[in-house]
Amino acid sequence: MLRPDISANSPSAHAASSSSTEPRSQGLRRSSGLQETPRSRLSAKASALLSGAAGDTSGAAGDRSSSSSLTPGLYLGNKRSYAENILTSNFNFGTSSSSARDNNYPQTLKTPLSAGNPQRSGYKSWTPQMGYSAATSSSAVSAHSPSVIVAVVEGRGLARGEIGMASIDLKSPQIILSQFADNTTYAKVITKLKILSPLEIIMSNTACVVGNSTKLFTLITENFKNVNFTTVQRKYFNETKGLEYIEQLCIAEFSTVLMEVQSKYYCLAAVAALLKYVEFIQNSVYAPKSLKISFQGSEKTAMIDSASAQNLELLINNQDCRNNHTLFGVLNYTKTPGGSRRLRSNILEPLVDIETINMRLDCVQELLQDEELFFGLQSVISRFLDTEQLLSVLVQIPKQDTVNAAESKITNLIYLKHTLELVDPLKIAMKNCNTPLLRAYYGSLEDKRFGIILEKIKTVINDDARYMKGCLNMRTQKCYAVRSNINEFLDIARRTYTEIVDDIAGMISQLAEKYSLPLRTSFSSARGFFIQMTIDCTALPNDQLPSEFIKISKVKNSYSFTSADLIKMNERCQESLREIYHMTYIIVCKLLSEIYEHIHCLYKLSDTVSMLDMLLSFAHACTLSDYVRPEFTDTLAIKQGWHPILERISVEKPVANNTYITEGSNFLIITGPNMSGKSTYLKQIALCQIMAQIGSYVPAEYSSFRIAEQIFTRISTDDDIETNSSTFMKEMKEIAYILHNVNDKSLILIDELGRGTSTEEGIGICYAVCEYLLSLKAFTLFATHFLELCHIDVLYPNVENMHFEVQHVKNTSRNKEAILYTYKLSKGFTEEKNYGLKAAEVSSLPPSIVLDAKEITTQITRQILESQRSTPEKERQRAVYHLATRLVQTARNSRLDPDSLRTYLRNLKKKYEADFPKAEQVSGMTEEEE
Repeated sequence: MLRPDISANSPSAHAASSSSTEPRSQGLRRSSGLQETPRSRLSAKASALLSGAAGDTSGAAGDRSSSSSLTPGLYLGNKRSYAENILTSNFNFGTSSSSARDNNYPQTLKTPLSAGNPQRSGYKSWTPQMGYSAATSSSAVSAHSPSVIVAVVEGRGLARGEIGMASIDLKSPQIILSQFADNTTYAKVITKLKILSPLEIIMSNTACVVGNSTKLFTLITENFKNVNFTTVQRKYFNETKGLEYIEQLCIAEFSTVLMEVQSKYYCLAAVAALLKYVEFIQNSVYAPKSLKISFQGSEKTAMIDSASAQNLELLINNQDCRNNHTLFGVLNYTKTPGGSRRLRSNILEPLVDIETINMRLDCVQELLQDEELFFGLQSVISRFLDTEQLLSVLVQIPKQDTVNAAESKITNLIYLKHTLELVDPLKIAMKNCNTPLLRAYYGSLEDKRFGIILEKIKTVINDDARYMKGCLNMRTQKCYAVRSNINEFLDIARRTYTEIVDDIAGMISQLAEKYSLPLRTSFSSARGFFIQMTIDCTALPNDQLPSEFIKISKVKNSYSFTSADLIKMNERCQESLREIYHMTYIIVCKLLSEIYEHIHCLYKLSDTVSMLDMLLSFAHACTLSDYVRPEFTDTLAIKQGWHPILERISVEKPVANNTYITEGSNFLIITGPNMSGKSTYLKQIALCQIMAQIGSYVPAEYSSFRIAEQIFTRISTDDDIETNSSTFMKEMKEIAYILHNVNDKSLILIDELGRGTSTEEGIGICYAVCEYLLSLKAFTLFATHFLELCHIDVLYPNVENMHFEVQHVKNTSRNKEAILYTYKLSKGFTEEKNYGLKAAEVSSLPPSIVLDAKEITTQITRQILESQRSTPEKERQRAVYHLATRLVQTARNSRLDPDSLRTYLRNLKKKYEADFPKAEQVSGMTEEEE
């Protein structure tokens, strides 16, 4: 997974901000070292598991309550204690000096996060003992009792929905890491947690704050009512520390996990908090190189490791990270932030369910065929705001009722009204759609709760209050959002505000007349009302502004300034505005409390809008190029396919090529000179595969794909100074990762393996890797300069040799031959021998060195080829093998009519019979040589 903007979204970046902005409460907590932590701080089951004691949990709970003065700010509660009194703890490994008011019934711990925020009267106080609804006997501490602790963290901003998870089994030294993109229903998170069946779940304190908890935390507590929840300071979710932990603790045999997770920042953050917490509760640390650490992709999606995502330029261009020459850039015509996020997550985790993919393809096909539907939907979707972010803000209750909090709530209520008013236009645009998925989304818009919420809003909010661009326009909308005659004092405050604004405009008009200057009123959120003027400085008296004007700034001929009187009037304006916001906020909060019970329908709307936006984006991309709808079979067959990113960059359309890979011929060895197109072709296959599996059309005349559960690439040839790896060591780490994780449903792209070491060693490594991969049914494309590898087809009939053609052109001016690249892929291995030497020849190397190099190369090649001759028996076996695989494929996938099928089978028979004379020729040649 590629790194999001770390300044906004990284867990470690937010650690500093969250800790610096928390209100401090002196005397409530003092810091202490980790080693001073007593065992009594364990949760009931964790304590029994770790100590091996066979006692009931009430004893452990009693110990915990009796030493409450030493208990850190942990929240070990259930769903009820969340719903009725969410205890947010800072968990800074400290002790509370003022929490031991009642040892039998400990009070809610006051931490720096909750200080100054009195408990609401509607909440009851629940003690940590109530983490489980019933006491657990010693029999519960058995092999089948929960013993897994899971840390979960979610990204922020554009990375919202990006989930990092780390789990550890207290009975087994194994850590499982996971990172994936999820939508607002968080179905993947819930599924993974249910599979893990955790004893305890760790989350960031910022996700579980009283009245400000995230949707993810709410859903987890609803689905795991008998699981302990522990809140940990955000700063402990630190990806750098997580990577250090893995490097220190992972046993060497599984160290390739580093290749997978070094750019997956959220799972690294989760493992950092997890291991810190486990060290804390166990009062011990793990020995170095003692843990098995593995990474597991999410279900129902293909796994693409971060190195492959980078090599394929899925999200970031390797040459210039600022340009959009990426797969995301090619497909991204989304109109909303939610649609963009969904497209991003789909590209990183393509689907593997054929039925779902085909439903998406049906939608894209209908959008392409029905222009009215396409443009109608696009027009409505483009008017939606970030629905997911809107939801996130709406469901949060501020800890303190500040002016900013009031202004935010009012703004978001106007945004909500704007969003709900788009539901009917969206339904109208979709009323004639036919495909099942679009009909399902249309059905979701029939939800009566949209109308109920909108009616409730309209009873309080003016009909003409709407989202507008421009800070002054939006400020005016917020001021007059609430209808008149609802609150008499609000109406008076608004009249006062209007008078002040009118006075400001009048004052600036008087100043303009007084000084005969073209003054105009301007506004910014930072400065409030100020004066602007555009005039040549030579037109000013004495080339200076009057002394009454202060805080002057100039850009070219434009002046911005204010005056002392204007500053005072701005202060009066702000004071009036605060009163308006305060009274409006009270009305808005009351309104929100009435609509909260219906607000969950907005999650459905958010999902609908983002999906429609992504499907429209796919259709839009198709209209700009000749893409074709892919089919899904057991064969990878692409007729005249081209590279989608290269098409955007090139002035002319890229050269198209065919691809054909089946279970019977699942290993392609691709040869050709440097710059002939091998790497581009490999990337093209992977990009087309990803496009097909996310539900997009692909750049080809015809395409058929086998679903790939994993996509691996070994393409880059750079050193990696961060891990102190040379080119060759990086190659070996990447290929080791592939070999450890590959399965029969993988797509593997390997480019130039082994060129970081000597030729002999490189050929040996390539040959061994090829033989290992040939034992699997994975589809593999292997580009190489080692022509010796091409003869592996003698031993393995599922190998196909392909090469990129070149033409030799006579350069009359220099009296030398030049190579013309055709970028066309053909059967067989390249006839171009020693093209490296030809490249050296046209360079400035001395001719004598080039001549010596040619002689040595000829001798080495002759020695290698002598041991790789074919035999008649091998040729016969190869012919039979190819006939069998073609017949099996025909039986599985053929849609030919009977006459066409007979013709095809006759041709297949002729080809089979034609292969035997070749075998006889090989036999004759062998006998003559003998």
